[in-house]
Amino acid sequence: MEETLEFRLAAGDAGALGECYRAHSPAVRSYLRRLVPPQDVEDVLQVVFTEVWRFRHRFDPGRSLSAWLFGIARNRAVDHLRARTPATVPLEAVPDPAGRDGRLDGDEFADRDRVRRALAALPQVQRQAIELAYYADLTQREIAEHLRVPLGTVKARTARGLHRLSTLLRTAA
Repeated sequence: MEETLEFRLAAGDAGALGECYRAHSPAVRSYLRRLVPPQDVEDVLQVVFTEVWRFRHRFDPGRSLSAWLFGIARNRAVDHLRARTPATVPLEAVPDPAGRDGRLDGDEFADRDRVRRALAALPQVQRQAIELAYYADLTQREIAEHLRVPLGTVKARTARGLHRLSTLLRTAA
């Protein structure tokens, strides 16, 4: 029987795993650098060679050892990327876009705050109609369908709400 690295590894020779690692880990590491973030390369490399040892009985010594290693490396890299949870940020934590010169000025913050407080002071049905029209970008007909009220009711709530909002904003300024 031939004593090549491939046959020794398939036979379960523990020394063959170390030899396989020394011979092939630089190429596998280089391959993994193209697939996973740099900080994760060593972890995935360790998983690859752990699997090489665990599944050595599946390896056919008559075939290419490096092709088998790269196949395992690719699969483990894909598994690693799929298991990661993407970083998410709540919408409330995202700042509003900056002004024309790249900065938000104090007046813009103050205006936004005045509008929010004035909207909060409106009766709920008027605030709801205005928010659906301006923030959800719905037409008055769509608002009527959404709220299941007559179109005239939506028009009246919006008109009264905008009039009251105008009064509240004038007094706040």
